[in-house]
This record gives sequence, C-alpha cells and structure tokens, in this order.
Amino acid sequence: MSITPMWRVDRDGSMFTDKKAAEEHDRMLELADGITGLLESHFEIDEKLAEEIGLLMSRNKDVMARAFKGKPDALEEIQRNEEVEADNTVDIREAVA
Repeated sequence: MSITPMWRVDRDGSMFTDKKAAEEHDRMLELADGITGLLESHFEIDEKLAEEIGLLMSRNKDVMARAFKGKPDALEEIQRNEEVEADNTVDIREAVA
C-alpha cells in the first residue's frame, strides 16, 4: 500500500497532492476574498456576485496585470480560457451513465 501526502486548503476544503499548489490555491482564495471585501465596501453589490467577481479576477491576476499595464486586449484571453474549460468539463452524470 502506498501513502500519498495530501494538503487541504481550509478556506474551501480543496485537496492537493502538491504543497506548492495548495499554497498557491490558498493565496488565490485570499486575494479573491480581499477583492470581494473591496467590492462590497465600495458598491451596493450582491455578496454572491462580489465573490464571483473576486474569484474571476484572482484566478486571472496575471492577465489582469497585463491589462492594467496598458494591454487591454489581454482580457480576451480570460474569455478564451473559460470557453476551453467549458469544452473540457465533463458532466459526471453523463460519464457514469
């Protein structure tokens, strides 16, 4: 029997076999939480929407940074990435059937 070390991110319960990936995911969630708080403190916004915006921005922080540095076309990359992810998503109910 082999033993695989696992790291769990307390913020959302995600499990990782790589400590570095777990820490990176935790930092992404921390940034998302900060963005969410910022949005909620400056705008009258639904909490769920603020969380979704925070996650979108933190998942794409590198692309957002390029856009803020004068390359607004970089934002199109976010849309392309989401389309690819949607195409690669498998509905578990279909996979089991």
